Amino acid sequence: MWTVCKLARRAGLSRTALLYYESIGLMRAPERSNGNYRCYGERDLERLLQIRAYRDAGLGLADIHAILDRPAGDAASVLQRRLMELDGEVRTLREHQAAILKLLSHGSLRRGKMITKQKWVSIMKACGLSDEQMHRWHTEFERSAPEEHEEFLEFLHIPAAEIKTIRDQSRKGF
Repeated sequence: MWTVCKLARRAGLSRTALLYYESIGLMRAPERSNGNYRCYGERDLERLLQIRAYRDAGLGLADIHAILDRPAGDAASVLQRRLMELDGEVRTLREHQAAILKLLSHGSLRRGKMITKQKWVSIMKACGLSDEQMHRWHTEFERSAPEEHEEFLEFLHIPAAEIKTIRDQSRKGF
């Protein structure tokens, strides 16, 4: 039998994560000791390791819950769907790479000349990015590097009110 901390440590998770999984029903409520401590067993460790494996594969908690509480055949369909989502994300990242490479090869950037929002948008469109893809680009930029996103928007000499609007929309995912 393990306590919360010991089980979490064995699974390579934090105590908080384990308690959260319990609170949302992903882990069953454990037995309690005479001193009212949670007591976890081998089955709990196995389930927690399964949860960890699926989280490491990028699955959301709702999908993990569905896989663990349904017949084994459902796991393949959920994993297949996630693989397709990842393909889309990789494709988007490749588009971002191509756009950045095109920007880096653009002469005015290398000479340190000022670039405007309009010039930036025209370059992105010339790279083949649609408005939706540019919105996703902003959303990902805001999610992964919010300070740098703001700095970049300021670099384009966009007014503060418009920067706020762009960042707010980016946080919402447009």
